Amino acid sequence: MTAGDRSDVEESTVDALVQLSFLVQGVLGRVAAEHDLSLVQVRLLAILRDRRPGMLELARHLGLDKSSMTGLVGRAEKRGLVRRIPSPVDGRGVLVTLTPAGRELAERGEAEMDERIGMLTASLTAAEHVQLRGLAAKLLHGVAGG
Repeated sequence: MTAGDRSDVEESTVDALVQLSFLVQGVLGRVAAEHDLSLVQVRLLAILRDRRPGMLELARHLGLDKSSMTGLVGRAEKRGLVRRIPSPVDGRGVLVTLTPAGRELAERGEAEMDERIGMLTASLTAAEHVQLRGLAAKLLHGVAGG
């Protein structure tokens, strides 16, 4: 394989990943919009499904600054989706947790996304599903490790 061939392969891979990203983001965006949520609000609910992080940890997960994080949590709190609770280890800190309504919405949204993303991959064989998960894990591990 020549350097030019490798470049073409890499460009094709980049193009395929970008197109796949647009497809998945479109599905996620439609599900979010049907529940009057933004994508970052969907991510917030997803993070809170299995943990009660502090505001700083949430900001790191979501790539937001402190003021944006405060606004995001405040809006979700007004909708009755999350609540802030005092941190048991830091008297100044607060943890963010889902309310029952927030948990129900997060679970419903997850089920809808699972169904719709599942429809995108329905034509794949079992072996292709395994291969896709393996490749995705390898890419994600590379990002997390570097």
